[in-house]
Amino acid sequence: MTYTPKPYTSKTRASKATALRGALLAAAVLLAAGQAPAQAAPRQGLRGDWLYLTVTRGDSRSSDTRGTLLLCDPPQGHARAAEACAELAAASGDIDAIPARSVFCPMVYAPVTAHARGEWKGRQVDYTRTFSNRCVMAARTGDVFALEG
Repeated sequence: MTYTPKPYTSKTRASKATALRGALLAAAVLLAAGQAPAQAAPRQGLRGDWLYLTVTRGDSRSSDTRGTLLLCDPPQGHARAAEACAELAAASGDIDAIPARSVFCPMVYAPVTAHARGEWKGRQVDYTRTFSNRCVMAARTGDVFALEG
């Protein structure tokens, strides 16, 4: 019986990227909370309303992901933290409930995937949506995913 190694595929690369993003999320949450990894779970270390936000440009094979930790008590950690926290507060932490802005977006397909994970008023938040482009994402989610000023 001989061993034949599996070829390295884009699926393998995607799963490794997903694992890396998860590890980075945990590290970011722990750093923001000032906790050492051996202590409490990340969500126990943070107080108030918080979301770890990522935006990935491109399709599912992309690795161009940007992320930040949004803290809302007081607003910090995000280019537009005050605005994002105000929009989330008005929508009771439900990103889908943020009123869509009336804007005209180009009909250019340049997909972006927005992901938020965290806690709002003691309730777990896990949001993932793929939008046709950055303009559509901004129109539907307000300042929440405006990670670049």
